[in-house]
Amino acid sequence: MSNGKVFLRSNYLGGSGLLKVNTYFRNIGTPVEGATVSIIDPYENTVIQETKTNELGEITPVSLSAPPIEYSMDSEMPRPFNEYNVKVTFPDYNEVNINNVQVYPDSTALQKIELMPIYENVDIPYPVIYGDYPPKIPESEIKKLPFPSNQVVLPEPVIPSIIVVHNGRPDDTSAQNYTVGFKDYIKNVASSEIYTTWPRETLKANIQAILSFTLNRVYTEWYRGKGYNFTITNSTAFDQAFTFGRNIFQEISDVVDEIFTTYISKADISQPLFTQYCDGKKVNREGWLSQWGSKYLGDQGLTALQILKNYYGGNIIIKEAKKVDGIPMSFPGIPLTVGSEGENVKTIQEQLNAIANNYPLIPKMIEDGKFGENTADAVKVFQQIFNLPQTGSVNFPTWYKISDVYVAVKMLS
Repeated sequence: MSNGKVFLRSNYLGGSGLLKVNTYFRNIGTPVEGATVSIIDPYENTVIQETKTNELGEITPVSLSAPPIEYSMDSEMPRPFNEYNVKVTFPDYNEVNINNVQVYPDSTALQKIELMPIYENVDIPYPVIYGDYPPKIPESEIKKLPFPSNQVVLPEPVIPSIIVVHNGRPDDTSAQNYTVGFKDYIKNVASSEIYTTWPRETLKANIQAILSFTLNRVYTEWYRGKGYNFTITNSTAFDQAFTFGRNIFQEISDVVDEIFTTYISKADISQPLFTQYCDGKKVNREGWLSQWGSKYLGDQGLTALQILKNYYGGNIIIKEAKKVDGIPMSFPGIPLTVGSEGENVKTIQEQLNAIANNYPLIPKMIEDGKFGENTADAVKVFQQIFNLPQTGSVNFPTWYKISDVYVAVKMLS
């Protein structure tokens, strides 16, 4: 079967996926309880389900029809996802319409919606690997470093708190700039570039390449050094696909939360490699990661690092940034759990208590530096709100998510 652009009715049955919707006031403020969320079939323009958000700003995950999972496993198959529209209404706030939310089989799509006085409608394009996009213009994988500025801290890479994305080619002065969180940007790009149904090690390899590509742009001040006021563009000819407001996927989100402080490099250089990649079907380049090729290597059981070495060379290594910009304290290296004590525990208690002012379902606790059952309960509620495994312990992803939200709520207060 050819890779034609089949319509929903021809591609509709065979699997099912979940759609989760989270609603918030403003950027990362309090959840919106009582908003009306409508899931709409875009072809019939009929409402599949309409429900209200709960006190967490969520709706119960909705199971929706999706194509057979086999469609995402070979490039010659039809479109591997179905599309749905999401409408959210709330008194005294503008209606929000997110069009073409993509749902894959056996996966969970996450759609975050921010209710603000002004919100444009969002139309989500096809993923790059399925759609028709201009190929990347080749560049050197190692760049000449700029003179240090206040944008980055040299000589070592730093994970930035935000990314400024230019919505067009670099020279398009009419294009809008979007300021987004670093992890949100990486999750958006990965959800726009590849299929969430692929093997986890394949997802990890592709996300590692996306991270290194992005951090190279940050570290070398590639665009700011040319006089532009942004970090990166969403033009696939120059950079990576990004669509403001699009849905992401749980599987991709989990991997990003796990590895977002790491990047691909070599022992004798400090900068992240400029890790270019292509689809591996319409475009193939030596020394570039092949997205479809990485999928097939993942099928064979290769690890993410083995996949990456297959394309970027056996001498690459994975490094970790020592600093995450804007975060009060770095992860202590070992998870915090019931029985842990010390300043790291007290830091988490202080931050969760501050977050609880915006998210009142999180129970407040005594800031005594002792990780007891009350602290574990607060962590579990936080993890539930922010789509993390509800373990009650503070591992790497939970630590940095607490830090992210803490910084955000402090800025709002």
